[in-house]
Amino acid sequence: MRAKARLANHAALIQSLARGNSMNNLAGVVRLLKKEQDRLTKELRGIGAALAAFGKAYGKQTGTRGRLSAAARARIAAAQRARWAKVRENKGAQAKVVPIRRKRTLSAAARRKIAAAQRARWAKVKAAKKTA
Repeated sequence: MRAKARLANHAALIQSLARGNSMNNLAGVVRLLKKEQDRLTKELRGIGAALAAFGKAYGKQTGTRGRLSAAARARIAAAQRARWAKVRENKGAQAKVVPIRRKRTLSAAARRKIAAAQRARWAKVKAAKKTA
């Protein structure tokens, strides 16, 4: 609401300045803009202070992930070296391509069995509600 009132005041001032000398008008507009800039700068400083205060608690936290021990890094490095050794070993021969297993699916009979069991469970729940 205050912003609308301030905007209306600025518009009225600019219109009243437009009736006078153009240089005086320009000086008034510049003065008005400087005043508004100072107000916004002050407001931004307040927002910056709030961010500094709360930023540590709620901001993006970097470097908080768990660190690997030296032994764990050594095991990972050894496993990777072994993988690369195997690749280099098979470089002359055709490299063995490991197929990606497809996701297992239930048979139609298994799905029917599960659905029947679920219907029985719900029937039991509904029957218990009726008696209660």
